[in-house]
Amino acid sequence: MLDLDKRSITYLQGVGPKKAEILQKEADISSYEDLLFYFPYKYIDRSRFYKIAEINGNMPYIQLKGRILYFDTFGEGRSKRLVGKFTDGTGTIDLVWFKGLNYVTDKIKPGLDYIVFGRPAEFGHIYSIPHPDIDPVDQADQVSGGLTPFYNTTEKMKKSFLNSRSIQNLQYTLLSWLNWEVPETLSPDVLQRIRMVSLTEAMRNIHFPESAEKLKNAQLRLKFDELFFIQLNILRTANVRKLKLKGIIFPTVGHFFNTFYKEYLPFELTGAQKRVVREIRSDMGSGRQMNRLLQGDVGSGKTLVGLLAMLLAVDNHCQACMMAPTEILATQHYATVMGFLKDMDIKVALLTGSTPKRERNKILPAIANGEIQIVVGTHALIEETVVFSSLGLAIIDEQHRFGVEQRSRLWTKNAIVPHVLVMTATPIPRTLAMTLYGDLDVSVIDELPPGRKPIQTVHRYDNKKAQLYDFLRKEINLGRQVYVVYPLIEGNEKLDYKNLEDGFKLFKEMFPEYKVCMVHGRMKAADKEREMQKFISGEAHILMATTVIEVGVNVPNASVMVIESAERFGLSQLHQLRGRVGRGADQSYCILVSSYKLSNETRKRLEIMVNSNNGFEIAEADLRLRGHGDLEGTRQSGEGIYLKIADLAADGQILQFAREVAQDILNEDPELLSDTHRILNERLKTLFSRKVNWGMIS
Repeated sequence: MLDLDKRSITYLQGVGPKKAEILQKEADISSYEDLLFYFPYKYIDRSRFYKIAEINGNMPYIQLKGRILYFDTFGEGRSKRLVGKFTDGTGTIDLVWFKGLNYVTDKIKPGLDYIVFGRPAEFGHIYSIPHPDIDPVDQADQVSGGLTPFYNTTEKMKKSFLNSRSIQNLQYTLLSWLNWEVPETLSPDVLQRIRMVSLTEAMRNIHFPESAEKLKNAQLRLKFDELFFIQLNILRTANVRKLKLKGIIFPTVGHFFNTFYKEYLPFELTGAQKRVVREIRSDMGSGRQMNRLLQGDVGSGKTLVGLLAMLLAVDNHCQACMMAPTEILATQHYATVMGFLKDMDIKVALLTGSTPKRERNKILPAIANGEIQIVVGTHALIEETVVFSSLGLAIIDEQHRFGVEQRSRLWTKNAIVPHVLVMTATPIPRTLAMTLYGDLDVSVIDELPPGRKPIQTVHRYDNKKAQLYDFLRKEINLGRQVYVVYPLIEGNEKLDYKNLEDGFKLFKEMFPEYKVCMVHGRMKAADKEREMQKFISGEAHILMATTVIEVGVNVPNASVMVIESAERFGLSQLHQLRGRVGRGADQSYCILVSSYKLSNETRKRLEIMVNSNNGFEIAEADLRLRGHGDLEGTRQSGEGIYLKIADLAADGQILQFAREVAQDILNEDPELLSDTHRILNERLKTLFSRKVNWGMIS
């Protein structure tokens, strides 16, 4: 693109070093290309000129043509304001400025004709326009040609005279410099297949739309571009990895797997579990490195599938490890694995940050000489002191909680990269999975084990606590246990902890006959563990907690989940929390407690929870309600999938089409080496150039 990505924004006419610094810090615009791809967030129709006599209180924006009669200043110091009396012959209106007064009087002169655009304010039936856009009449073609773009700007940008209008002017300057021609990014065969407008036409009409129809076509082309190059990058990386990374071949389904399957398996696997085990076996026997994402709703039996995969590794004289994001979860996985294996002759170790030194000194040599076959742990597994004899399989649970560099360290633990199974209980909508995990093969466990009853979810308002307490007392009297969860929102932690502590006191008063314990993120690991154990062992009847229990805690006897201030949680988080109950044979309940005043969106969210137990349905609904948010935060890929115009909640069809086109191109030309596809290769380098190729890591 004329190396537009390398041309510093500093040198664009009208920018300079100071504004360049603000643009970089506030809007991530450091090059000509960054500016070109800084798209408007909305458009307002400026094709019409109003008369001052027509103005009423229902107009969001108006455009007038006329002249300023005179300027006046009122007030002193910070409260000083500049007022320009403006007329178009049908009446007068005040134009008001509170900032940049000298700048205005330097640029705008009474007696000359101007175009004025802004949002009218009403005070005592008198209208004024605060901080309007003002342009000379001879610039009408540039500013009032119909749909006017509005760009996101921050307070710091506005203070540096970089408001939306200024960004629009910079776009005009840049496109004029380019002679309104933008170098194409797609190859001729892709352009022929998609039948969309050229990049030149798309860029002209995204920043300066000639009509609503042309704007729509521009948006479609730019959304396709964005999603196509993400998919092309993901799929090419996956292809290269499959070609280059040889996997350890596990030819044998041997003694340990068969013994466990025939003699120790506590119940018949569901059809979905059997299907996933077959997919894993096929990967491990293929000679290619397995990179598989295992999605399964809470309680669907992912850990058991993970254990069967680890037994395959052990049968083939390799070690396996399972890495979890928290000590509570790692300890839970260890207990589950040990419970399944019972007296089988397999050496399993738990390694976490709080493993005592004496124990660690025994475990590390036993891992290094291969005596320990399965290791379950936390980040402690990726420390340099942990050396494996022959690591054949790495299972990573809830991988979005680990940074990519942390995960990459597991890859270096063996001469041949181990097979990788990534497990998540966070249901990921299809469009999101294609974008975040499009380079992984995906398995889904979409059945619950037999005997599990669906959790009953109800919504209650917090002014009806008496009935709630009666219900909890009844459940505890039946021998069950109760979770009570309080929200924890960053930036308001003091207040949140106070709410939890107040709740703790209240529950101790309301339930003096039962033991109540409390867990939160500020506690020392040992204290947290001690309180959790009281609940896991059944000594405590009620566990009050912040969201630290969201993932992985398994207490089959806990049958009630009370979520306080449920309106402050996202749908996926509510679903995760609900999954902490319903693990035994008893009927379980999730009670969403909220205040009475709720927005329509929040009410919808809680209704979805009450009506559905399906994690994938809920994740799709969550995506529609909240948008995709910051994808890089979800994946932590180091690759920065940051969408500028596409919306995964709304653009699923475009994404699917973009993926199909990308796949077809790669089927023809896997490494994009042909002359035809050189343009695609160059574009990928521009978009995804990174010092470290994280793409080789799942």
